[in-house]
Amino acid sequence: MTHPLTAAQEATLVAAIKQAELRTSGEIRLHIEDRCPTPEPLDRAAQVFAELKMHQTKLRNGVLFYLAWQTRQFAVIGDAGINAAVPDEFWEAVKETVLDDFRQEKYVAGLDHGIRLVGEQLRQFYPYDAATDVNELSDDISYGDDAPSPTRS
Repeated sequence: MTHPLTAAQEATLVAAIKQAELRTSGEIRLHIEDRCPTPEPLDRAAQVFAELKMHQTKLRNGVLFYLAWQTRQFAVIGDAGINAAVPDEFWEAVKETVLDDFRQEKYVAGLDHGIRLVGEQLRQFYPYDAATDVNELSDDISYGDDAPSPTRS
């Protein structure tokens, strides 16, 4: 896999995830790979969601941003808890916000905007409680195709 992010870009996105999670008990992950191996990126996002064990959060409030950067495919998916709480059009609105930036070749900005939107929505339904909150999932970006992150390459 040719790496799509510089170390600084990766740090920006990890910081956005950490910042969003400071206000919610929800969990956000970002997974990037070259190509989507399924016809629909949402199907692949569901596979990655399961592989990352995101369905094992206590409140079922995990959200995955999935990007197949070479084939230009993107999806965002939430677990059962957050899906039951957000309005029906929420995921499509997040996707369109991200894609608006992608169309202008502002990929990191698009993901950052999407992460912030999701963080705000998670905060409404799953507010942060310093006494009980535990970071259940890694904030690091996961990569497909056994690619090293830019900080390790």
